Amino acid sequence: MSVEALPRFRAENVRGMLRHGLITVVFCCFIAAALAITQHGDWGAQMVYSLSIGLISWLFIDVGRLLISGHREILWPSSGPWGYLLVAGGVTVGFLGGNAIGDAWTHQPLLDFGSFTERKLATTIIITVTATVCMCFFFYSLGRSKHMRRQIDLAQRNATEARLKLLETQLEPHMLFNTLANLRVLITADPPRAVAMLDRLNNYLRMTLSGSRALAHPLSAEFERLADYLELMSVRMGERLRYTLDLPDELRGTPVPPLLLQPLVENSIRHGLEPKVEGGQIAVRARKDAGRLVIEVSDTGVGLDAAQTSEGSGFGLEQVRERLATVYGDQGRMNLAAGPSGGTLATLSFPLPPRP
Repeated sequence: MSVEALPRFRAENVRGMLRHGLITVVFCCFIAAALAITQHGDWGAQMVYSLSIGLISWLFIDVGRLLISGHREILWPSSGPWGYLLVAGGVTVGFLGGNAIGDAWTHQPLLDFGSFTERKLATTIIITVTATVCMCFFFYSLGRSKHMRRQIDLAQRNATEARLKLLETQLEPHMLFNTLANLRVLITADPPRAVAMLDRLNNYLRMTLSGSRALAHPLSAEFERLADYLELMSVRMGERLRYTLDLPDELRGTPVPPLLLQPLVENSIRHGLEPKVEGGQIAVRARKDAGRLVIEVSDTGVGLDAAQTSEGSGFGLEQVRERLATVYGDQGRMNLAAGPSGGTLATLSFPLPPRP
């Protein structure tokens, strides 16, 4: 599969060049100051020579590397002698061009290296080569480290996506098997309600299968899917199931992982309301609290202690905990507590995304 070439001088690359140029200026000032102190020379002249050599070498190498490899992720020639030739060219052009500018500034004969002592010429060449090679290696290491960080972030995102997909594939069959088990009972006990439940199930599955398999969707979509599920359960439970959904308009577009709330509601029905002869009520509310999204799922069922002793009650709750940990890390929290008027209260809390 071919990869589309990226623009060489895109904004990210230009910002990187300017950052390298600023670092080069600082480094050249340091060299000029060191030479002025050790050789008792004119600090201004040393600064002109140092900046001229450094900036010309930087410009030659930085522009050259983008022309050669700027359409790739790693912005440095990765094969052949091009990288070495680029550094050698930068050293040569910087040395000659920088000395020419310095000579013009100090009114010296242009590139008159014959007037240099052997020691002075060798020192100038060694400083130029060493400084250029060190700066190139420093910038190359920074670029390599940035590329590796991008690769690690990509791998982590891919792992998160795979984990969320796995959790979703575990949750959907779990809900479907429970619904089919309930439908089997209704087929013999109350055929008309079984037909109505089958119609609801068909609509629910159609919406689920036709929906996006993205890692997140708006909270309003989560509430709509929850309403479909509760209507599906109402066919079977009749008046024993009552529910309210409270979603403020300001939170409707908040992105959340799919199937985040349904396991909590399913747990409330199966282990809270179904064991209770008269059934009860489920309330799902969303609110904002200090930059966090708080979602509460409360029921008036048999209570937390009785629900925890029910076989299989932990599957959906464990999946929700794992989804929160996968997406939000330590910032995602789930808490189970006894409801204020009986039943169980499950509370989810995680950071709201920053406003664009």
